[in-house]
Parts: sequence; C-alpha cells; structure tokens
Amino acid sequence: MGFKTKKTLKYFLLLLFIPVMFTIYSCSPAGILASGGGTAMVVAEGDKSLGTVVDDATIKVNLAAKFLSAGNNLFVNINTTVLDGRVLLTGLVENQEIRIEAVRLVWEVEGIKEVINEIEIGNRDSIKDYANDVWITTQARAIATKTIGFRAIAYNFETINGKIYIAGITSRPEQLDSVIEALKVIKGVKEIVNYVVVKE
Repeated sequence: MGFKTKKTLKYFLLLLFIPVMFTIYSCSPAGILASGGGTAMVVAEGDKSLGTVVDDATIKVNLAAKFLSAGNNLFVNINTTVLDGRVLLTGLVENQEIRIEAVRLVWEVEGIKEVINEIEIGNRDSIKDYANDVWITTQARAIATKTIGFRAIAYNFETINGKIYIAGITSRPEQLDSVIEALKVIKGVKEIVNYVVVKE
C-alpha cells in the first residue's frame, strides 16, 4: 500500500468514524472505544461505563483534529488509543522532534490524564515490513477471540516493527493472561507490551 493510498484511506475512515461513532452510542449498551486509524473497539459489558466511553471518544476526535492540522503526517503515522483519559501513542516518526511534538499536542487536549508514549523513531524499510505488522495484528485479534471468545473485543492490538501493544480495560486478569500467553506463538512477534487496565 503506497503512502498516498494509506493517507487517503485514513482520512476517509476518520470521516466515516465520527458520525458512525455517535450512532453506535445511541443504540449499543456496550459502548465504543476509539482506537487508531479510525477503527473502533467495542468494550465488553461491565468493564467501562457509557459516560466514560463518550468522554474518551471526544478526546479521540479532538486528538485526530490536532494531528490533522499539525503537519508532519502525524495523523497518518501515529495511532492513538484512549482509555479513561489515558492516551497510548504508537507508530513510527522520522525524528525525536516529531515524537516530542506529538506528545505536546496530546497534552493540549482537554480531559487527558496520562500520556504513554510508545512512538518509535525510524521508518518502515519496505511494504513487506508494514504488511507483516498488519498480519501480526490480524493474527492477534483472531487468537484472542479463539482464546477467550467474545470478550476479546475488550482489547485493542497495534503492532509496530513486530512489537504488539495491547490496550483495554478488564475485570478478569486471568483472561488477559491467557491472551498474552496465546500471542507468544505468533510468528514474527518480538515483544508484547501490556497496557491493559485491570479493574476490581
């Protein structure tokens, strides 16, 4: 997938994401949690209140607007996951200055409680590397679903250079442990970074 195609697709998904997001709030008791690239993650029952989800979604939309207007392709190169006002940043940027700028912009958004910066400096050497990360993410979602069933939708997966980042909120730590253990068998996975919040 070429850069222009990827960028166009991401803008298109954002435009689709905003109206769909609010439609889902009105008809889904589970709610929705915004994640990177205009995709969405449903949060399983009992793990997150609808009010908090709406607040996180507002933060997500405001972050997208910030990144769109900032230049440096921040919107294209950085994924954001928002959980209870905590923002996880993943992606690849060209230099440390852009990485710092992304964090600065996040803190300008109202409602942010914490920023977890996992943005890496570098570039994807080939389309093959990008495709491999996409493949790993797809495998992670499939394996999580096979391992714990429907509750796998409570987790968001992002892969950067073979490193899987897991975010979400759960009240069942034993299921999270099962998912993490299952992900270790995916070919090409170098590391699993866990940012799931466990609530009593």
